[in-house]
Amino acid sequence: MNAVPRTVLVVEDDDKIAALLVDYLRAGGYRPERHADGLGVVAAVQRQAPSAIILDLMLPGLDGIEVCKALRRFSSVPILMLTARVDEIDRLLGLELGADDYVCKPCSPREVMARVKALIRRAEGRVAGEPVGGGFTVDEATQRVRIGEKPLPLTPVEFRLLKTLLEQPGRVFSRDNLLDAIHEDFRDVSDRAVDTHVKNIRRKIAAVAPTLECVHSVYGVGYRFELPE
Repeated sequence: MNAVPRTVLVVEDDDKIAALLVDYLRAGGYRPERHADGLGVVAAVQRQAPSAIILDLMLPGLDGIEVCKALRRFSSVPILMLTARVDEIDRLLGLELGADDYVCKPCSPREVMARVKALIRRAEGRVAGEPVGGGFTVDEATQRVRIGEKPLPLTPVEFRLLKTLLEQPGRVFSRDNLLDAIHEDFRDVSDRAVDTHVKNIRRKIAAVAPTLECVHSVYGVGYRFELPE
């Protein structure tokens, strides 16, 4: 019995670019669903969660930044941003937005496909979760972290960063260490993105466990995780 193809949303207003991406996705065994603007994307994800989204930054109706923000309020679906604006890269990868990866235009459809495959593989190719101590449980199968029975609403990038810290409590990770952990292609991304990620992880932990302080800054170096007693 054949597996059901994974759905990938292509949110792109340029018909030629969209058609090319759709063709490559279909040839790669995916089920592409094209949207020419950002207005219907949130509803589409709510109806049936896709495996990934290719999201253009500049869209009519609702731009890619607003679409991404809206999605991150309820979904951790992997999002690959397409942008011609290099000055937006840090913002795209900032945790307040929650994008997982980006490709700058003009781009090769083969590169886009490789990035999409990597995001899906990273999101799905996980082993079973296990407790790590201090009430934290990491479930790689669903890319979720729980504190007790309460899940943290983490994006995939947030999950990788917190998981890295959780795996070696007490170790001080530099910002470069953490960038390498969350972006495996070693791209040139500002370390300010790490600070934003950590800020948002702390906020989400505080929303679930208000008295818990476990992600600590190490001045001039980076961050460490300390298991609560």
